[in-house]
Amino acid sequence: MKGGLIESGEVSKVAHPKRGVTRGLSIMDFILRIIGAIATIGSALAMGTTNETLPFATQFIRFRAEFDDIPTFVFFVTVNSVVCGYLVLSLVLSVFHIVRSRAVKSRILLIALDTVMLGLLTAAASAAASIVYIAHYGNPNANWFAICQQYNNFCERISGSLIGSFIAVALFIIIILLSALAISRN
Repeated sequence: MKGGLIESGEVSKVAHPKRGVTRGLSIMDFILRIIGAIATIGSALAMGTTNETLPFATQFIRFRAEFDDIPTFVFFVTVNSVVCGYLVLSLVLSVFHIVRSRAVKSRILLIALDTVMLGLLTAAASAAASIVYIAHYGNPNANWFAICQQYNNFCERISGSLIGSFIAVALFIIIILLSALAISRN
């Protein structure tokens, strides 16, 4: 080797700078998928275990609020569980992308599936957010009363479960952008 040039047909094993960046994007994708799975399962568990019972005039008559009384919350729990399962299963492809940073077809498949999951998660979180808003503030025009003055714990838990879901929405947007960037670098 003379002056940094390779002589006599030697093959250099210098790491290609594009591959290093793409591998870094793949590692970031893997980490974001794990965080997204934790956020969605946390949201599903927080909403799915929410209930509160309030006594009325006597001990024998009680009012109970449960998440499954409202179909929107059932949809929210179902979608968050499905998205969490998808994120856990997609970790296999994410590891594959770390090992083979030049894979393009599997990244395109992941972008398509990530976009579907983003749409589902956004729909579920937005629908649940509208119900939470009604629970907090009511709607005087429709004679819907705010229930959060009575069901304090219930409202705190359903509001808190939305946070994890919207974090996962933001993570999906970042994951899709990172995947698109990794494809464009190949």
